[in-house]
Amino acid sequence: MATSHHETAGVQTPLLDDVVEGAVDYKGRPVHRSRSGGWRSAWFIIGVEVAERFAYYGISSNLITFLTGPLGQSTATAAENVNIWSGTASLLPLLGAFVADSFLGRYRTIVFASLLYILGLGLLTLSAVLPSLTGSDCQKINQSTSCVLLLLLYLVAVAQGGHKPCVQAFGADQFDVSDPEECKAKSSFFNWWYFSLCFGTTFTLLLLTYIQDNLSWGLGFGIPCVAMVLALFIFLLGTRTYGYSIKGDEESPFVRIGRVFVAALRNWRTTPSAITSEEESRGTLSSRKF
Repeated sequence: MATSHHETAGVQTPLLDDVVEGAVDYKGRPVHRSRSGGWRSAWFIIGVEVAERFAYYGISSNLITFLTGPLGQSTATAAENVNIWSGTASLLPLLGAFVADSFLGRYRTIVFASLLYILGLGLLTLSAVLPSLTGSDCQKINQSTSCVLLLLLYLVAVAQGGHKPCVQAFGADQFDVSDPEECKAKSSFFNWWYFSLCFGTTFTLLLLTYIQDNLSWGLGFGIPCVAMVLALFIFLLGTRTYGYSIKGDEESPFVRIGRVFVAALRNWRTTPSAITSEEESRGTLSSRKF
């Protein structure tokens, strides 16, 4: 009996050690290291990032040429629009991180952001290939369509704002830092991550810029759209292998920061004596004195 009990414990211990703490699979079950996460999941996520950077820089790297060319904007106006768009795109990841941490989670945010990417790039492609944009009455049409095209560009900016803060973090979630081997693999993941990111960006600058300048803007926008469709498909293929972090009870830091600003606005016109009276009523002022 002692031998049987010892063998049973020996069989169960690896199974317990195989469970990743603080993570579940796509059905809400405990994640087993042998079946979920790790490199089997990370490659799907790296592929999505390569396609997203390919799509984003396919738009941003040659945007001023598109605005001054087909849209007929002046160089000064085009430069102003590009700068505003780039600045907005750089700030929107803060919104994407807030949405992911407080509401949707990283996986759903990536999926919705990918759908927005596909929608924005698809409509940009359609707008670029419309015969009216290259017709003889181009100036009149530009006045009525430039606002629509700019809105589509901002739709792409919103999409990348959802992607940027989530994809890398979601990839890091696939590695259990409590396991020495996976902790080492996590460091390797970041190396491959940045290598793939730089590869996708370089490939974009070499290929898409040439296509947009020498062949067709429709093709130059259409290729990133197709790349995002394939990337979303690949990302969804890995759904069964992902490990999903369990959200704790702590509040999002964005919520806490927001409360500070709300309190500051409420106290904007409050006199110091009123604030002192409120602190005394709460007992906070006396605690500060001692």
